[in-house]
Amino acid sequence: MQPENTNLKAPWLDKEAENAETVYGANTEPDFKAVVEEGLNRRDLIKGVFTGAAIAATGGLAAQPAAAATTGLTFKPIQLTKKADFIDVPEGYDAGLVIAWGNPVTANAPEFDPMRQNGATQSQQFGYNCDMVTYHSLPSWNSTNSRRGLLCVNHEYTDPVAMFPSYGTPTKDQVDAELAAHGVSVIEIEEFYGVWQYNANSGYNRRITGETEMLITGPAAGDPLMQTSADRTGTRVKGTLNNCAGGQTPWGTFLTSEENFNQYFANRNSMAAGVNRDNMARLGTTGGASARRWESFYDRFDQAKEPNEANRFGWTVEIDPYDPNSMPKKRTSMGRCKHECASTTIAQNGQVVVYSGDDERFDYVYKFVTAGVFNRDNRAANMDLLDNGVLYVAKFNADGSGVWLPVVHGQGPLTMANGWRNQADVLIRLRQAGDALGATRMDRPEDVEVNPVTGIVYIACTNNTQRGVGAALGPDAANPRANNRSGHIIEIKEAGNDHTRTTFNWGIFMLCGDPDDKAQGTYFAGAPREKVSPIGAPDMLAFDNQGNLWIGTDGMQSAIGWQDALYACVTEGPERGTLMPFMNMPIGAETCGPAFTPDNETLFVAVQHPGEGGTFAAPTSNWPYGTGIPRPGIVFVKKSWGRGPIGS
Repeated sequence: MQPENTNLKAPWLDKEAENAETVYGANTEPDFKAVVEEGLNRRDLIKGVFTGAAIAATGGLAAQPAAAATTGLTFKPIQLTKKADFIDVPEGYDAGLVIAWGNPVTANAPEFDPMRQNGATQSQQFGYNCDMVTYHSLPSWNSTNSRRGLLCVNHEYTDPVAMFPSYGTPTKDQVDAELAAHGVSVIEIEEFYGVWQYNANSGYNRRITGETEMLITGPAAGDPLMQTSADRTGTRVKGTLNNCAGGQTPWGTFLTSEENFNQYFANRNSMAAGVNRDNMARLGTTGGASARRWESFYDRFDQAKEPNEANRFGWTVEIDPYDPNSMPKKRTSMGRCKHECASTTIAQNGQVVVYSGDDERFDYVYKFVTAGVFNRDNRAANMDLLDNGVLYVAKFNADGSGVWLPVVHGQGPLTMANGWRNQADVLIRLRQAGDALGATRMDRPEDVEVNPVTGIVYIACTNNTQRGVGAALGPDAANPRANNRSGHIIEIKEAGNDHTRTTFNWGIFMLCGDPDDKAQGTYFAGAPREKVSPIGAPDMLAFDNQGNLWIGTDGMQSAIGWQDALYACVTEGPERGTLMPFMNMPIGAETCGPAFTPDNETLFVAVQHPGEGGTFAAPTSNWPYGTGIPRPGIVFVKKSWGRGPIGS
């Protein structure tokens, strides 16, 4: 049975560790003050694809003449917290738990027993550390039902010290439980009298784990670098790992992105020298034994024994939540890296565009443009759209212009003469391709989302405490701060507002931090200081149907001393840049999701790694049940008195 929603109090200690360290180049770029001054000096001079709208690298895109009166953000902001083990929402709102780690997902799933975990039980229960959330209306993919639907939820990673009563050298049962706790959960949910509940007996419910068989499709399918002793064809793979953000396609499927997969693969230094080992080093797979020791039980995680297995991770995976018998597909056309998101939009001509970021210090922003067009009348015609198209990587110029560089074999430096065999090789070694093309090295580009009202694209760069430190690459126009501990948000407008075009204009929308911190410097799209809240480490982005930007943070406590939170921000009109905290996370937790129902009256948020830093025996949080170990879970938020859009 679903546990009762009796207590939303939860845990938190420190943010998730930043990704693997990589240092590039020399620190020869101007400092933050010089970059800001240059941007402000040219703010009214630079013209681009906007009609009479100014753009500057540090001034952001000029506010569009959108309906400021329709932002709908009239809620009373909450107070930020520093050590509170509960979730807080504004006056007039209620929050409730939908599901938590270990709750039954399949009809025959056992009740959660934290003392007796293994792969067989966990594969039928809600997974660990939920991240991306999408809502899919029922009864069909093109429905807009806001009272009944499917939630698709990523499970990014496991924390065995917090999961198991005793953990040292892992046992096989513990490793199997961790494999099963990764992946994705699909659950049916329905609202009853203002409360969302999940249906544990639904035929739609499904667990996809680190062991679920998947099909490899697109240009890299079958390539020699994708072949293993267990799969000589290079077209079938077990599982998906470290699923962080993702997206939702116009035809109702779920896109889930594999991010820090490198941590699961051991013994890179024992691989044969060559491009494959070099690529593994660029992606940060482990030189010796891994911290998780999965290689002790499964050879596929030992690169000395299976040098190609890691090449089968780092992709975007497409899952059809409406067909529980369908096989997930790894769409290799969108490239291999530490994917953080896969946000879709339909271009003017019907082509589908997918934006994504590579969540690493000094790595890149991408977009993929399908060769085919979206068919609104024939869902089946769209099901393989993501296998064919052109992948691009972004270059941000200092004058506020930008270009999408095609990541295509045979074009530019990506030729056989330069050591690139074919398109499969380019996509498998995507980071090196971005290096060769001269793309702009970013401050951990995480979520990339399109404003549904204006079409402007927003990029969350979480932080980069290495930039400009020692020999590391220094600031540039798109990443203007050395030791960028608080992160920033960039906005871009494609030429002609056409998402298939290869040029764009861009600007800084937000330089995050404490607005009173003059040393670090902050900027909030031109809003005065009294209209903005402190914010650090922007991570997950979402838009409501009025074009307001919702920002979830990951690591704000390390950045500026406050626990992570969810914010709402006005993007257009005279209130542009106004930033208000809407929801705080419990101790140790990161703000993930968020996702709205089509009518904007329910918001779903994932509470990831509550109590991070604690152990099973000594937890630092008891969220969500007020007792025992912390359990990551999904929360819904609604108006207390019934109907009404979130934010009002």
